[in-house]
Amino acid sequence: MVLKASASFRESLPGQFVMVRMTDSNAPFLSRPFSIYSVRSRGGDTFVEILYKVVGKGTDIFSRLREGDAMNVLGPLGRGFDVPSTCKKIVLIAGGVGVAPLSFLAERCEKEISGAEIICYMGAGSSKALAGLDRIEGICSVVKISTDDGSRGHPGLVTEFFGHDMELYADNDSRIYSCGPTQMLRSLHKLLKDRPVACQVSLEERMACGIGACLGCVVKTKSDGLVRVCKEGPVFDINSVDFS
Repeated sequence: MVLKASASFRESLPGQFVMVRMTDSNAPFLSRPFSIYSVRSRGGDTFVEILYKVVGKGTDIFSRLREGDAMNVLGPLGRGFDVPSTCKKIVLIAGGVGVAPLSFLAERCEKEISGAEIICYMGAGSSKALAGLDRIEGICSVVKISTDDGSRGHPGLVTEFFGHDMELYADNDSRIYSCGPTQMLRSLHKLLKDRPVACQVSLEERMACGIGACLGCVVKTKSDGLVRVCKEGPVFDINSVDFS
């Protein structure tokens, strides 16, 4: 979905998100959070892209919108990814539509970090569920695909596929960034917990307000207790999150 937005969205950071709901409608009653897929400018206007899967009433309504329909968009919200300018290998691990903020990150890194190699491990349930593949292939140096049913690429979990190559990124010049279902991130945490490589993850949690007021998106961290994903995240160091 492409949304015409205010010029302030040009300052959006990869990993940030928006809260979206219909204008002049109670369906869906609560706003829905979506990672920012891309921000583009054209003719003085600013456009925000979001990538989503139809899973319920709200996203079904969004899927039937047409050009010119009005929506309320709040954002950009949350804490984005941090990429050192000296980074030489940027490794993305995406599960399903978790590719959205990572694709935005890859776009920025390609433009702003000279000489960095961008590698993406992309997983989905099947080949038909590989969302955003064309765009990520156009940005990354290498794209490695895995599907749960084996219909394309490596047969199995994307974290398992990444695990085979993990030693390639065990140096100070590499950074890992991931977004996807909690179980995928939990598996990634187990792989990396005794490794020195830095990794940031974007957590997917249900949100009602997006501004930290409702406390509906809290997660447990190791040092700070319960924190709000919408305010203190959605991006966290993987070792700071309690995945137990």
